[in-house]
Amino acid sequence: MIVRISGEGQYRLADEALARVNELDNAVVEAAQAGDEARFQATFGDLLALVRSQGEELPEDDLSTSDVILPPPDTTVEEAAGTFTGEGLIPD
Repeated sequence: MIVRISGEGQYRLADEALARVNELDNAVVEAAQAGDEARFQATFGDLLALVRSQGEELPEDDLSTSDVILPPPDTTVEEAAGTFTGEGLIPD
């Protein structure tokens, strides 16, 4: 799976990381829907950190299509409430 972090770059994630990414995505949805800024920032930060640490960063000139596009790291809970809904960005 290829995940883009808006404003940052693309990362290729191995299948082994997807279950944890999905768990964090679901936690981010819950925090965003609850309007809990502190919990949102913590879980969204964990999601971004996982993508960065477990993913292989693709070169800037790589034209691979992103499977998932995450909002920029400075996203607020208010901005995320319209993006992180239902099953989140990564469907179960």
